[in-house]
Amino acid sequence: MTQTIRITSEEELPQVAEAVLAAAGQRTVVVFRGEMGAGKTTLIREIAAQLGCTDTVTSPTFAIVNQYKGTDDRTVYHFDFYRIEDLREAYDFGYEEYFYSGDLCLVEWPERIEPLLPDEVVTVRIAVESETTRTFDIE
Repeated sequence: MTQTIRITSEEELPQVAEAVLAAAGQRTVVVFRGEMGAGKTTLIREIAAQLGCTDTVTSPTFAIVNQYKGTDDRTVYHFDFYRIEDLREAYDFGYEEYFYSGDLCLVEWPERIEPLLPDEVVTVRIAVESETTRTFDIE
């Protein structure tokens, strides 16, 4: 089942983050699909904040993965696979240890590693309608 949320300002992002976390349930891998500049990192920043992460959330474009600590020592991993050229790169840094750790994994640019994604993921599709308006499909 897909839930669609349309927002017209960044101040409405907390409701989207809450919906993503609710949709995740017991699933621990959430993938974010959207064009460059759609707001993937901005939404992940809000999700991390709701989980009590006080670290600065930035896109791990060059590091591939950032780790944040949330409430109750909950670990959140934030991936950006934009620069991955070959699946071997994901194998090399041990993606399985993260994806199957039971910790929350928030994944930007999952298209780059599609065959490696677990079967049970939450997908968030972000469509840009205007400078301030976004539509989020959460499935």
